[in-house]
Amino acid sequence: MTDRSDAAATLVDRKPPAGPTFAIAFGGGGARGLAHIHAIEALDELGIRPVAISGSSIGALMGAGMAAGMSGKEIRAYASGVLASRAEVASRLWRARPAKFSEMMEGGLRLGQFNAERIIKAFLPAQIPHSFEELQIPLHVTATDYYGHRLAVFKQGDLRSALAASAALPAVFRPVRRDGMTLIDGGIYNPVPFDVLEGAADVLIAIDVVGAPTVRSPKVPSTIEMMFGATQLMMQSIIALKLQNKRPDILLRPAVERFRVLDFLKVDAIMEETASIKDELKRAVEAALEGSAR
Repeated sequence: MTDRSDAAATLVDRKPPAGPTFAIAFGGGGARGLAHIHAIEALDELGIRPVAISGSSIGALMGAGMAAGMSGKEIRAYASGVLASRAEVASRLWRARPAKFSEMMEGGLRLGQFNAERIIKAFLPAQIPHSFEELQIPLHVTATDYYGHRLAVFKQGDLRSALAASAALPAVFRPVRRDGMTLIDGGIYNPVPFDVLEGAADVLIAIDVVGAPTVRSPKVPSTIEMMFGATQLMMQSIIALKLQNKRPDILLRPAVERFRVLDFLKVDAIMEETASIKDELKRAVEAALEGSAR
């Protein structure tokens, strides 16, 4: 893996590309969001550094890596090194366990008991800083204000609590408390937050990894599968409505349908099945560059 300081220096010293500026929105989708790594690699290979990034849920985590100066190759190596090993995942989950039994039982034993902030701390790479102000590229992290019935967008202050809030899927994690709000997964309210970057760059890219339920067996889906599948349908309806009003300049949808939200251990299969998005994004970017040159 490239030395952290060398990678950061390379990104800092890189001159902006001639022509239009780019911003990118990484959508939520759990393990399906590992496909975002291909998009980051494509931009790296094109020599394009976004002027702004937004993300919901897993997209916020990927966006934080890119905004912190990690290359696509570094993010891929880190994800594969951690997620391809059941033992490594189990070890990190163990480290994220509540320190006291009373904390584990707080609010009663129920579904969605994991502490998102502990999990984020256990799994984030060391390159991710503690504050937005330490990032190299402006980052907008979205979460859902549960009682405020609105989208919450974080772009300053504590970064890790914002990432935890954005990834706090109700079926898996407890809500995160911040700034007087009770926060849950950003994808619930805005699955692909390209609209928060409107006007930030000449070309706006959005990557949608929500997917949709697929027929996998003649068996009736389990309660958990139905819950996650229903959430996918809800998110797709939100995206469709947003696209009626405003479309990003480039919208890509990797082939993630056969993967479930918690299929993180299938990192290699997800990366292999979604590899075509890299060339697809390169072609779309090159077309945008050609269009701006006319």
